[in-house]
Amino acid sequence: MAKTDILNLPVAIIGAGIGGLASAHALGQLGIVAHVFEQAPAFKRLGAGIQMGPNATRVLQGFGLADHLKDSAFEPRTNLNRVWDTGDVSNEFPLLGHAMEKYGAPFYALHRGDLHAALNRLVPSSQIHLNKKLLSWQQENQNVMLTFEDGTRVCAQAVIGADGVHSLIRDTLLGPEEPRFTGKIAYRTTFPASRLAGVDIGQSRTKWWGEDRHIVIYYVTRQQDEIYFVTSQPEDASWTTKESWSAKGDLSALREAYAGFHPDVQAVLAACPEVHKWALYERDPLAKWCEGSVLLMGDACHPMTPYMAQGAAMALEDSVVLARIMAQADTKDWPQAFKLFEQCRKPRASMIQKASSANQWMQKKTNPDWVYGYNAWKVPLVPDLQDAT
Repeated sequence: MAKTDILNLPVAIIGAGIGGLASAHALGQLGIVAHVFEQAPAFKRLGAGIQMGPNATRVLQGFGLADHLKDSAFEPRTNLNRVWDTGDVSNEFPLLGHAMEKYGAPFYALHRGDLHAALNRLVPSSQIHLNKKLLSWQQENQNVMLTFEDGTRVCAQAVIGADGVHSLIRDTLLGPEEPRFTGKIAYRTTFPASRLAGVDIGQSRTKWWGEDRHIVIYYVTRQQDEIYFVTSQPEDASWTTKESWSAKGDLSALREAYAGFHPDVQAVLAACPEVHKWALYERDPLAKWCEGSVLLMGDACHPMTPYMAQGAAMALEDSVVLARIMAQADTKDWPQAFKLFEQCRKPRASMIQKASSANQWMQKKTNPDWVYGYNAWKVPLVPDLQDAT
């Protein structure tokens, strides 16, 4: 892209993560061309698993990815919750077959990088611009001017901030945020299942619940040849001032933190070759998600702890509801369309944000209908009047 202004660009999306790419494709399905600007120079398959509940896979089905997911993702038999040392089952919710029968969509576990790659293929390469770090933005009349680090300047009728937890769009809109450190650190990694040397982790997505820590373990491929785990435990966060998965974790410290856990957990940690760690922060729901022709979506406006595995799912839901609203809106009145999006989505996202922070999801008998039964393709596009603050 030339380092010159692009006039009359209908929609610019900042951030080519799951939410940004999903939004670009959802808008494209409805005839709205959106260009995506990503600060990274290239996409990488980072070591992370992701759980896609029926509310999320329903979105992906609508994107035409049903066959791709069926051929590549792992479909857990159950959502299994076990006591940290004895292995006693505290709750087991059926998934394989049951999710499709009850919710009309399956539950999948897969590698986040594989999901991102699938979404990336849905968006024309001409609409994705890499190595574009946003420096500043400002609204001018009915347009938004964007300035990038390499000198590129873009003029867009509407801007969607899908730039994650460190959103420059949000910080400019609302001022720098002050997230609260939870006192917990998460370690995560993927590695070849062959390293388990015959240890069977089962066919479920399993969460082992300790008194002040937990670990979640599952396969991320249909072939069950790659395993993933993510933890949460108390630890000092003086080593970091920013949420990032790039920090390497100390395997000996991780293994020591889970000493005494069930032998199945010990076997997974013993086989693990390396880990990354992340300081977990939490935030209150934002006062607003939009201003004029600028809108926040996904982690930029409702970041949450990972304890319900719903962060990416919320971004996928956002993308469809946003596209449906924008498709029916007067293209000269994006501010009104964005306000309606906030009114439709904020109560639900805020409820899940709060529920996730409590870290009790599925530990005991749970009715997940309110989460899994949501259909972004059919939910009425009317304000949700629930109190979400």
